[in-house]
Amino acid sequence: NNNPQKPKQRHFRTTLYLDDGSSLHPHLGPYFSDGQRRVDYVLAYEIEKPSSIRHRSSRFSGNKFIQRLRRSFNRSSSRAALHPKADPEIAAQEQRTDYHEDDKRFRREEFEENLLEMGLELEKDERSKIPEMGFVKIHAPWNVLCREAEFMKLKMPTKKVLNPSTHHQFNVRQFIHKVTAPLHPKIEPSRPQNVKSLCHPFSREKQHLFDLSDRDRFFDSKTRSSIVYQILKRTRCTKAKYSMEWACYSVFYKYQPIGLIRKYFGEKIGLYFAWLGVYTQMLIPAAIIGVIVFLYGCATVDDNIPSMEICDPRNNITMCPLCDHACSYWELVTACGTARASHLFDNAATVIFSIFMALWAVLFMEHWKRRQMRLNYTWDLTGFGEEEQDEKVKLTCTDRMPAYLTTMVTMCFLIVLTFAIVFGVILYRISIKAALHMSNYPAARSNIRATVKTTAAIINLIIIIILDEIYGSIARWLTTLEVPKTDKSFEERLIFKAFILKFANAFTPIVYLAFFRGRLVGRPGKYLYVVGSYRMEECAHAGCLMELCIQLCITMLGKQLIQNNLFEIGIPKLKKLLRRRKSDLDSKQEEELNRTMQRYEKDHFLGPFVGLSPEYMEMIIQFGMVTLFVASFPLAPLFALLNNIIEIRLDAKKFVTELRRPIAVKAKDIGIWYNILRGLSKVAVIVNAFVISFTSDFIPRLVYQHMFSPDGTLHGFVNHSLSYFNVTDFQPGTEPVEPMHLGYKVEICRYKDYREPPWSSTPYQLSKDFWAILAARLAFVIVFQNVVMLMSDFVDWLIPDIPKDISVQMHKEKILMVEVFMKEEQGKRLAAQDNQNQDKCASPSSDNQSPPQPRSRPISHAN
Repeated sequence: NNNPQKPKQRHFRTTLYLDDGSSLHPHLGPYFSDGQRRVDYVLAYEIEKPSSIRHRSSRFSGNKFIQRLRRSFNRSSSRAALHPKADPEIAAQEQRTDYHEDDKRFRREEFEENLLEMGLELEKDERSKIPEMGFVKIHAPWNVLCREAEFMKLKMPTKKVLNPSTHHQFNVRQFIHKVTAPLHPKIEPSRPQNVKSLCHPFSREKQHLFDLSDRDRFFDSKTRSSIVYQILKRTRCTKAKYSMEWACYSVFYKYQPIGLIRKYFGEKIGLYFAWLGVYTQMLIPAAIIGVIVFLYGCATVDDNIPSMEICDPRNNITMCPLCDHACSYWELVTACGTARASHLFDNAATVIFSIFMALWAVLFMEHWKRRQMRLNYTWDLTGFGEEEQDEKVKLTCTDRMPAYLTTMVTMCFLIVLTFAIVFGVILYRISIKAALHMSNYPAARSNIRATVKTTAAIINLIIIIILDEIYGSIARWLTTLEVPKTDKSFEERLIFKAFILKFANAFTPIVYLAFFRGRLVGRPGKYLYVVGSYRMEECAHAGCLMELCIQLCITMLGKQLIQNNLFEIGIPKLKKLLRRRKSDLDSKQEEELNRTMQRYEKDHFLGPFVGLSPEYMEMIIQFGMVTLFVASFPLAPLFALLNNIIEIRLDAKKFVTELRRPIAVKAKDIGIWYNILRGLSKVAVIVNAFVISFTSDFIPRLVYQHMFSPDGTLHGFVNHSLSYFNVTDFQPGTEPVEPMHLGYKVEICRYKDYREPPWSSTPYQLSKDFWAILAARLAFVIVFQNVVMLMSDFVDWLIPDIPKDISVQMHKEKILMVEVFMKEEQGKRLAAQDNQNQDKCASPSSDNQSPPQPRSRPISHAN
């Protein structure tokens, strides 16, 4: 332990067990050896090796020397003087080898003495099954719990029980609760669900107000461990198997026991699982509508006129080469499969689905706010104000400027690095496409587009996964450089930096495909080249929407399966396997050891809790993929729903069996994550408007149908969207090597753009059709954005943040609490008057005693 203030402490579970070694009250967790005092906290420390102990015992004997050495350490943290007759060299060598062990032991003893002075009760256990490990079991007596609860202003249940009024709104909720009863976990509630204890900040002077009928249950496990942890922090110097159906994959269809999660892990982790449950629940209607949109595309693919024209070989449309020199002319009919597949995601229903998802995001945020407020009321957090930790050393602007500059420069460099990597993948696509066109193998030349798209998407996925881990470490290092004043400030800054870097890492390839690919190409005879002779990529005839869909699908599924699920399951299993390989015990000995070990001894091998930021981050990135580009991938909500059904139980199993029990932390909301979600929902409206307008062919088809079509249909749209090029206008060295590849001489080829033909007065210039379509696209973006934003704001205004029944109950609680206090004060006054009357009756009275005069108020004179 390198911390000079306190010894190493480990937070272990003290939870529900039948085989934890407890002989009394097994439902309350482990006990001291007397079977009566509960274990509220466990500290772990290393025991010195026997040789070190023997060596130290020969040098340090007697209590006086230990006391003198301890006092010397307390004063100046220096070692006591050596024995006068000791050899200086030997003494120096012994000091180097044993000083650290002595220092840790004396600091531990001093820390334990301070804990005893604070009123805690300790019990050591150095005979554990773990070699060289000792444990200190801590029990907080009743008076300590009461004292700390008053210091921490904990809200505890009073004797008054609140029965909600039978309003008509409750009938609907009770009906829904009865319908969904099979989905709720099988937990016997301690009291009826419609009954709530009236809570008030605990006070030792007002203990008569609180329900102290069962002192063992008055402070639950989470509260007791939190109280002990607060004492440990002030003094300077639990993970068992929470085995229940919550952490089982077989009950994925049931609700989570949020109340028990909060009682065991604390409000902060309880809010995370509650938010994850609400998010997953809200994905159900989004997934259903997305599947309907996809099925609509499947049902109407044969009726889509543009794809039918592309697939009709009678049109005999010859297209210009896709690359210089190596590529030759090709027929449009070969893009039939891509055109039919693009219709599955690029149809009229996509626009409706985009509007629905924008409103869905608002409904999700409003639903979560109401759910969060209901949990705050149920958990007595309505008046909770999160207190900041002790401030660190205050730094001036001059002190912080180097750290801020380092942060800005580093983050800009990393974002530029992300762009450079995406550009490298672009060059890979260009070069591999040319190489496949030059290949002599028919199989390699048959599916060039599919091969290039899939391999590039997989490469992007691998890069994203690797950079995510690197960016997370860099974000933590940059936040540490800034020296934030509080833990909350540190966490918020870390979250913001990590989100910016990981968001750019995950979405830069997608943004390129959606908005830049095919826009900066040029035209035949005057293409745009980068890095020498690399010609910029073109979209397929049906647009880049299909490639965007493939990239989204592979990135989303890959991140969920590999990064979120496989890593979370595989890494703990791999660590356990390596630890088992290093062990000298065989399987039978290890099984026997596990059977005889105490709960806290088993918890010693569990991993540390690193925070909720990684859990939130993966869900926020998923939320961005579900909302930002949902116009190109309607099945994204379905994939997210399937992943989250597993994610909830996977996180539950990880918290229960793989990690040490975290410190219970109070929180009334999810913090900065809500602001990030709200920002993403706003940006999603703009992004989907541009995807529909510029990435898909929805607007060009609409303009053609209403402005250029002779019969008001889409017949002739494909021919209208293709421009003409005279092959004699190719730049030298860019014409195809095999011009007779199709079996006939090509004089005019077609390409996807709106330009004047070569025989016009302004050849190859942008046509009037291009400007008309561009105006329609910009108009659609403006109208779509404002209409959806207006509808979202209306929904936000329509749904109140606080449920009406909760606001009524909060008002009723305030009134009842005032009545309770007034009734108690009135009872005290009556009792005092009775005692005064009894004293008067007992004292002798005289007949000539004058009656008591009324006590007059002091008169204040105005100056």
